[in-house]
Amino acid sequence: MYAQAIAQCVEAVRTMETYLDKAERFASAKKFDAAILLSTRLAPDMAPLLYQIQSACDYLKGGAAWLSGQQPPRHEDDERTLEEARARIRKTIGFVESVAIERYADAANQVVKVSWVPGKLTGENYLLQIVIPNVYFHVSMAYAILRANGVDLVKMDFIGPVDAFDA
Repeated sequence: MYAQAIAQCVEAVRTMETYLDKAERFASAKKFDAAILLSTRLAPDMAPLLYQIQSACDYLKGGAAWLSGQQPPRHEDDERTLEEARARIRKTIGFVESVAIERYADAANQVVKVSWVPGKLTGENYLLQIVIPNVYFHVSMAYAILRANGVDLVKMDFIGPVDAFDA
């Protein structure tokens, strides 16, 4: 369950590269610097697009690391361009995909402490109550911010590739 759930979150985070590709094409067509979009937000008290990308990546790498008995790699949060945001996504996915499935064998017994949650969490509660909801929240917010700013994103951009077969 743990490796599969993390793999699903990888695909969600990976879709953000499509968002950035479309954002770049949109900015080029409208003749403005695409990096401006990284500071856009839906509401004045909301974190901007770049933060949404960084956070989705952080929850994903944290989930993979803590559930596999490792420390998460540290990312500096110093991205300023769309290419640097893409690199952050790729670096995160690279780490997560490097975790062998066998490393999740003891995931349910991991004890995880999240700074903003009082007390500790079991591996299962950490996955189901922190990792999955936060990855999808931040990926959704990235989608919504770009969509609200005119980027031509559609539902399948959010869903990503589907492994279908002919019956």
